[in-house]
This record gives sequence, C-alpha cells and structure tokens, in this order.
Amino acid sequence: MTEFPIKTFFCFAAIMVFTISSQKLCAQMSERTVNLPKTIGVWTRPDAAQRIDSTNIFQYMNGAGELYLAYGFDHLEVYEYAADQQDSILVEVYFMTTSDDAFGLLSLDWGGEPVTVQSKSSLQSALTVGPPVRALYGGGLLRIWADTIYARVMAYRETAESKKTVLSLGRTIAANRKMPAEPELLRILPETMNSEWKLQRDRIGYFRSHLVLNSLYYLSHKNILHLDHSTEAVTASYENMLKAGASKPVQVLFVKYATLERARKALDNFHDVYLHDYPKGFDPSTAKTHLNAFKIEDGWVGYTLEGTCLAIVFECPNKESAHMMTKQLSYHAVRKENNHGT
Repeated sequence: MTEFPIKTFFCFAAIMVFTISSQKLCAQMSERTVNLPKTIGVWTRPDAAQRIDSTNIFQYMNGAGELYLAYGFDHLEVYEYAADQQDSILVEVYFMTTSDDAFGLLSLDWGGEPVTVQSKSSLQSALTVGPPVRALYGGGLLRIWADTIYARVMAYRETAESKKTVLSLGRTIAANRKMPAEPELLRILPETMNSEWKLQRDRIGYFRSHLVLNSLYYLSHKNILHLDHSTEAVTASYENMLKAGASKPVQVLFVKYATLERARKALDNFHDVYLHDYPKGFDPSTAKTHLNAFKIEDGWVGYTLEGTCLAIVFECPNKESAHMMTKQLSYHAVRKENNHGT
C-alpha cells in the first residue's frame, strides 16, 4: 500500500482551509458591495462610486447625516447615472451593521407604492407586524430594504423610462440578498388592545436614537430616555375602532435597554423632565417593575417598567386605557422573552 506523504496531507489541508476561507470572504464581500451596470438604457455612471463614511458624511449631506449615524451605519456608496437627453438618476446604497438598522430606515416613512424588487416571496408566508413590503416607490424615488442594505434610487425627473430604469436598478441592488424577518422587537405590538384599539401598521417606526424618535413623535430636544446604539425601540399609533375618526390615536413607545440599571435611570430621567410636576411613586435605585399614569394637557401619559423594558403611552383618553395599554405591551414583551428562552 502506497503511503500518503505527511507533507502532501498538510499541503492539501492548507489548500482546503484557504479555499473555504476564500469562499467565506467572497460571500462577505458580496454582501458588502453592489455590482451596478455601467450603462443602463441611456444612462451611464462613472467607473467608481463615491464612498461616504462617518468621517465625511456631513460633507455629503448636511444635518441629514445624523439620521444615518443614529443607526448602525457602516458606509455609503453613491452613483450618479447621467444621460444626454434625460435628467440624472442618483443611486445611494447604505451599508448598515444589521438588517434591523436597514429596516429602521425604511420604517421612517411608509408612504409610496409597494413594489417588488426581489424574486423571493418569503414575506407572503411570514406573518409581519409592520407593512409586508421591502420596497416603496413614489414620485421618482425608490427606497429599498434588502438585508443589511438600505438604498435610495431617485430620478431627478420622473418619466416612464426613468421609472423603468429606477426599478431595474433596484432589482439589481436587491438581487441574491437575504430576506431576514423584521426586527423581533416589533412582536411586542399586539394587533389590537382590549378589542377597541387597533394597530396602525403604517405608523410603526424602529429606531435607536432620540433624534429619530423626535422625527416620529417629538418628546424633547434632549435625550431624556437615554437612547443610544445599545438600545432598541419601537413606536406606533393605535386608533380607536369604536370611534374611528372621532378620537385621536394613542401613541405607544417601547424601549428595550441593555441593563436594568439603564432602564431605571431612563425612567427616572423621563419622569424628571416630562412629568416633573407629578410625584414618581417609585425609588429609581431599586425599582424593577412599576406602573403609573398622569393627566397632562393633551391626554393621559402612562408608563410601565418591567425589568429592562420601558413602555410609555401618550395621548390616552383616560387613566384606564393608559394602564391597560402599558400592561399589554409589557405582557407581550415578557411573553416574547419567555418564548425566546424556550
């Protein structure tokens, strides 16, 4: 029997490891880049993209840079397609740290016409809390959530030809990318509460920063809830099904903190700033659970602290609904954690 040389074996093993590593690296690289056509229709782009990261994002966009840095932003690639007889088409591809961050950017505005940019249709069989869409188009602008990518493709002047090209570029950007589920935190939002209040799915926003929260529902110019990249939060509206159009929606806010101490301090600060005229009724250094509600100018504000989770409701019609809603949000959060644990 011919012996297999030890040296040959190690060389073979090294080649296999190198091949597997190369394949993984190529897969990772493909997730962190897009291959857009040089020419599409009458439009042509430059050879290289303009690359934007946290060091120069404010040179590319003024105050809007804060919006993207408020999420897990890695970098942005910008392409501008020009044509002789047509206005340009701008392509912005934002590479985010997680799929949740990319979803968050899409959730800032659910306006537009839902369009399909991926061949897969996993959302058709998966239950979603938010709108079951991955891309929205309107007025020449296409916005896309495709795994860890958030993209904007915009025709400066909308025509039938530019719309076709914008959608084609969107399909290229989204091609062969994974379709992760929406952020798990959305699961704490019940579809209905007390058979009276119904979730407005197109009013759901996922975020990590008070700057984004203020664009969805203004609280304060200061970060009174101590939000940062270690937290995740969702806000949404609930409309009264029994008094549709006759009563204003209730705004709910749910924040999950990294630690119990951070959640306690956030509630303590929120009460000091937002409800400073009312007694707390809890010790912020020891509180693990707490429920309270207060009448202010625009309705009742209620909150519930349940471990690392803080639920707050605004503009409730009465104390009972404020208590009911915060309790239901906390109940769903605890049940989700228990189910996840099992």
